[in-house]
Parts: sequence; structure tokens; C-alpha cells
Amino acid sequence: MRNLNRFGWFVAALLISYTSFAGDIEVSGGWIRATAPGQNQGGADLSIISKQSAKLVGATSPVCKAVQLHSMKNMNGLMKMREVKAIELPAGKRVNLRESGYHLMLIGLIAPLKEGETVPLTLSIEVPNQGIVKIDASAEVKSITAAMPASQGEDHHQMQMQMK
Repeated sequence: MRNLNRFGWFVAALLISYTSFAGDIEVSGGWIRATAPGQNQGGADLSIISKQSAKLVGATSPVCKAVQLHSMKNMNGLMKMREVKAIELPAGKRVNLRESGYHLMLIGLIAPLKEGETVPLTLSIEVPNQGIVKIDASAEVKSITAAMPASQGEDHHQMQMQMK
């Protein structure tokens, strides 16, 4: 009985630490363009603020087979996308994925994403001395012709894209 009681306190302590850290991360502004029938990928953008230094190390969503973290860089007029293992989240600084040259790539969509839907996401964030915490987030599906928010100035429509 004593061991069961210790285990209960241990589980409670873990839940309290998870809950307190989860409150230290704010995720906002999630959005993704609607997809055409047959399109099996989409790119999501969102902003994250972590009160302490952390790293976004992964994500999942029930709407697709996999979610990858991608960087995008303009190299001589050619946009190159590459999967990355992590995205740094400096303490107290808002990190907008798209403005920072990143996005979440939803791969193997189960069905087309329709304007007005909400895509659930679970972010995996690595926190020093706490391991990986899971944060629930979402992305609003915008029109297939939706432009990026004005603060994200590059005109991606005039650039070729290449995935590697």
C-alpha cells in the first residue's frame, strides 16, 4: 500500500509539472490553406512563445499520416524546403514559423482540408530539465486562395519551389 501511495504522489507531481510548463507556452495564429481534391500535403503556420528556452521537435495531427518541421530558404530565386529536426524557441520571444523561415508540413492528408475547418495539432516541445511536453494547438483552414498575413512579405507565388 505504501508503494501505491508513493506512486500516486509521483504521478501527481508529474502532472503538476506538465500543467505548469504547458501554461508557460502560448501557441496562436495557426492557419493553413484549404487543399484541392487529390492534394495530399499542406503547410501550416503558427506562432509560439515559450517563457523559457525550448525547441519544437515534432508535431502530429489526426488529419494526416505525418507532420514534418520544414525550413524554407530562397536560394537565387528558388525556394528550397528541407526537413529540420528542431526549431529553436528563445525564452520570451515570439517565433512565427513562416516569418522565421519554417512551417509544419502535413503529409499524407486523409481528406482535403476545407475552408472553415479547424485542424488539430499536437506539438512536441523539448524543454531543458523537463524532457518533451505535448501542447495541443490548432490551425484554421483558410480559403485556397488566402494570402499570407501582410507581415509575411515575400511573394511566394513568383518563386519556384523545390523539396529536398
